[in-house]
Amino acid sequence: MSAWSVSTATTAVGTNPLVVESVSDSVRSLEPLLLSLLVLVVVALVLGVWWLVRWFRRPPGARFQRLLANYDDVSVLMHPNPDPDAMSCAMGVERIAESVDTTTTLQYAGEIRHQENRAFRTVLGLELESIEASSQLASDAVVLVDHNTPRGFSGAQSVEPIAVVDHHPGNGAGTKFTDVRTAYGAASTILVEYLHDIGATMDAADDSSSLAVSPELATGLLYGIQSDTNHLTNGCSRAEFDAAAALFPGIDEDLLDRIANPQVSDDVLQVKATAITEKRVEGPFAVCDVGEISNVDAIPQAADELMHLEGVTAVVVYGEHDGTLHLSGRSRDDRVHMGETLRHAISDIPMASAGGHARMGGGQLSVDHMNGIGPSDGISRDEFEERLFSALAGER
Repeated sequence: MSAWSVSTATTAVGTNPLVVESVSDSVRSLEPLLLSLLVLVVVALVLGVWWLVRWFRRPPGARFQRLLANYDDVSVLMHPNPDPDAMSCAMGVERIAESVDTTTTLQYAGEIRHQENRAFRTVLGLELESIEASSQLASDAVVLVDHNTPRGFSGAQSVEPIAVVDHHPGNGAGTKFTDVRTAYGAASTILVEYLHDIGATMDAADDSSSLAVSPELATGLLYGIQSDTNHLTNGCSRAEFDAAAALFPGIDEDLLDRIANPQVSDDVLQVKATAITEKRVEGPFAVCDVGEISNVDAIPQAADELMHLEGVTAVVVYGEHDGTLHLSGRSRDDRVHMGETLRHAISDIPMASAGGHARMGGGQLSVDHMNGIGPSDGISRDEFEERLFSALAGER
């Protein structure tokens, strides 16, 4: 068939009234279905946008409470060797979960050794469970408080928390909820704000709210803030002062005094005495090797003690326990970011880790690796001390 014939045939069919009418009927029959689908898509989009806007306009505490309501039970996981800030955060999460009938188990790795930490737990009557492996977690739904990456127990790297509430730098996040505020001095402050978000009253005698904060929780949260900010003198934001003021009506002064003034063990006093008498001072910086120790919690206490020395603006205290060198640093010097200082000092030593905030930091390193096991040549204690002074001076 010629091209002219094909064109003629096509034109004939295309202009056939019966064919045109049939096609038109088909299109008209599809219009209600297409219109219905379009309406459904539009409605779904509107509802989705409305839900997202409503979700993100809720204050963080309300969103966190709503998340907890989706679970029958959760494990509230503190960082290894928890301090008052971590423990009070766990208490706060427990109270919020209780408001939505979610069962909680407060868990941690490591030990509670520091006399202040032991007193906090005992005086407030906390029920805490120690774990050594991820299989011991009470629930698959894990909430991390006062740290943002699970650590300190076997299988920690496999744990994916549903929520993270923290004030430390780090890349950890929850699968459902993440609130990391590095400008805050304490994670407890965040929990105080959560309780305010959901309408809790801080005074147990005030029955205007169905969600009351007990004197134990109010006292715990206040001490958590105090302990992480050196009694509201170090690393505070305005939020810490606001939270402390909000908590004040509900605290129990007797409980607070018993936590804040525990008896001190002999080994802690010995380490403090060694730090004071054996310290090495260069300009505004002090460093001390306190030698072999039995209680690693004495090291940060010794560092706190050295910070009272006139003319000293930054200190590092370190000591050895069970083949590991433990470091603790404090700074009130704007030129010295203690977390970064310690990180620089140990940066090329295998199996070493350090970090922290501008005002305080800590670290650990294997004595064997420092002495030369592995890919490095190793360094002596004297060389390590020189590194610390160089890092404090910003020369490393």
